[in-house]
Amino acid sequence: MPEDALARTRNLFIRRWGEMGATWGISRTMAEIHALLFLTGDPYCTDDIMEHLQVSRGNASMNLRQLVNWGLIRRTHLRGDRKEYFVSDLDAWQMFETITRERRRREVEPIIETIDRCRQDLAAEMAALPPDKQEESRRYDEKLKDMIEFIHAVNALLDTVLTSGGGKIRKLTAVLMKVATSGKALSH
Repeated sequence: MPEDALARTRNLFIRRWGEMGATWGISRTMAEIHALLFLTGDPYCTDDIMEHLQVSRGNASMNLRQLVNWGLIRRTHLRGDRKEYFVSDLDAWQMFETITRERRRREVEPIIETIDRCRQDLAAEMAALPPDKQEESRRYDEKLKDMIEFIHAVNALLDTVLTSGGGKIRKLTAVLMKVATSGKALSH
């Protein structure tokens, strides 16, 4: 019997979400579990997830723990059932905020700390360098300064997006699209 459209498209989305997650550096299974819980909105136990995604208990458990740690899903219990179940937050904006916050913590904050440390170490030793190395060091520091300014600008933009919420961001997107479209018209 052929798969119905709901099951077929749900499975397609879960598979693609997993592929996208893998390109972002997270486990494909982690992304697929998240997609399954997000799409259905239903509580699933580890056994349900293992069966639906055809993954091992260890793989499911490890990725469920990660999703809980990220704040993308939470544990719940069903009355009369001793199993532990998992549910996803169903608000797409909340999900975006959670992922953005976690990615910042794991990826952006460490590079900011590294750049700051590089600049501090360089500044501490700059005066002791020969003139040609001082010039090279200044150029290097300028590149680091440009990078940190760029990262802070992107962070400020993300903060604006995150604090705006769905309704305001749709309006902001419409304005930005008009600016982009008018910019294209001006360049032709």
